[in-house]
Amino acid sequence: MSSQQEIRTFIEQVLREKGDLRPIGDTDSLMLSGRLESIDVLGIIMFLERRFGLNFARIGFDQTQLDSIQLIDELVQSHAS
Repeated sequence: MSSQQEIRTFIEQVLREKGDLRPIGDTDSLMLSGRLESIDVLGIIMFLERRFGLNFARIGFDQTQLDSIQLIDELVQSHAS
């Protein structure tokens, strides 16, 4: 499974747990659209650190980098260990 597919699966699970069953495209907004909240971002960060080895203490945190599946995958590709 590609990193983008893993990210999509995780995001879809988070949305389902919130009762959001609408389809999501790779470039659809997650936070700015209101589909996810700040607490959900923490879960995404923990997932990315655990699964892909990202270290947000080192690379910093910019919420705009986590606003779509595509942007999250680009972050993973550019910083994964």
